[in-house]
Amino acid sequence: MDGTASSWARPLDRSFLGAALLAALIPLLAGCGERAPALGSKVSADRFEEDDDDGSTVRVPGATEVFAPNPSGIGRTLTPGGSINTKNLFFHTNDGSNSPLADVSTVEARRSAYSMLLSKGLIRVGLEVPADAEFELVAADDPYGFASSGELSLFRRPLPSANLGFLSGVMWDGRETLAGMTIREDLSHQSNSATQGHAQKPSPLTDAQRAEIVAFETGVFFAQVLDFDAGLLQLQGARGGPVELSRTPFHLGINDTLGADPTGQPFDQDAMTLFADWTGLGGNRLDEARAAVARGEALFNRKRIDITGVRGLNDVVGLTTIPGSCTTCHNTPEVGNHSVALPLDIGLTDASRRTPDLPLYTLRNKTSGEIFETTDPGRALITGKWKHRSLFKGPILRGLAARAPYFHNGFAATLPDAVEFYQERFAIGFTAQEKADLVAFLRSL
Repeated sequence: MDGTASSWARPLDRSFLGAALLAALIPLLAGCGERAPALGSKVSADRFEEDDDDGSTVRVPGATEVFAPNPSGIGRTLTPGGSINTKNLFFHTNDGSNSPLADVSTVEARRSAYSMLLSKGLIRVGLEVPADAEFELVAADDPYGFASSGELSLFRRPLPSANLGFLSGVMWDGRETLAGMTIREDLSHQSNSATQGHAQKPSPLTDAQRAEIVAFETGVFFAQVLDFDAGLLQLQGARGGPVELSRTPFHLGINDTLGADPTGQPFDQDAMTLFADWTGLGGNRLDEARAAVARGEALFNRKRIDITGVRGLNDVVGLTTIPGSCTTCHNTPEVGNHSVALPLDIGLTDASRRTPDLPLYTLRNKTSGEIFETTDPGRALITGKWKHRSLFKGPILRGLAARAPYFHNGFAATLPDAVEFYQERFAIGFTAQEKADLVAFLRSL
């Protein structure tokens, strides 16, 4: 769900892996001694068969492996039964147009109506300003002519429908993260909200229907399994791919930066160790590429970032500058999201970064009169709190190579663009080599 039409249409241009070599790699990948079932996008038509009369279940003849090519390599998805039933309620259609009033009468009109979905993989979410909010909407500049205080149009990337057992917050703004509830209960609530919202189903889902959706969601794992430069990501001691991911321990608060781990364990800055065994490799092209991935992982763990001006973090701990690294916020071991709900504003919705295809909203604090401009008020539309404006959760990082563009609003078209955003935002001082190494690591997740 998180890939866009443009990203999937991109050719596999890492040319040393041609079609013949790709075909040869599939049985090698399938024979890595991992028996967990897998499902993903088609690699070749003869690898697939539909064994239900209506074609709703896709299976792989002779194996349980299907792989998902992407511009950096190949991703792989594990499912509990080695197949996927597209009749599952999870797959019921949702709308993703730019406005409820959009003209969809012709093919060209529909292309325009769904331009945000087609160009950036963004889906419109409609939310109102809470009646008891500490702020009011004083202006809405919506290029699609719909938004008002009664319903703001918020354009956000669909989050991955895999690895959900590692979540600490559900939805970008955490609106489905319920106090005192487990993640499975949060997902159950979210499945009903999405069905009654995007899919416009008038009646609530039954408990059995919710359970069916949650069982599907929590049984799916996705990660990159092969990189076109570094090769297979589970060799020479590396632990890439979804099989190892599915075995990764997790509990809410694990390795929390601010000491909220319920086991009492302190925060470990080295939250990512998947490719540590590749450190120092060299001598040939493959080993040099693997060494770059390991260097990128070390940078992710240890490269100092002076974190400033991040609402939801600096203001919460009362520090103007926090000496940290990528893992300060991406602290869940081997996964990369935050292990407790910690929505942040890193500046992605600032008026200065607005693009012409996004609305711009002007908010006013009812008490102080302070004015704030943003392309998305984020969590503030859920809580009504002024201090929560433009706060969003950090997503799970596994499988990034298949999920361009990046950030909740598609601000970064590529992983190098995402790294460049952080470089500029926090004045990190990455060298060109460090940027390349960090991208090599991120695309191997």
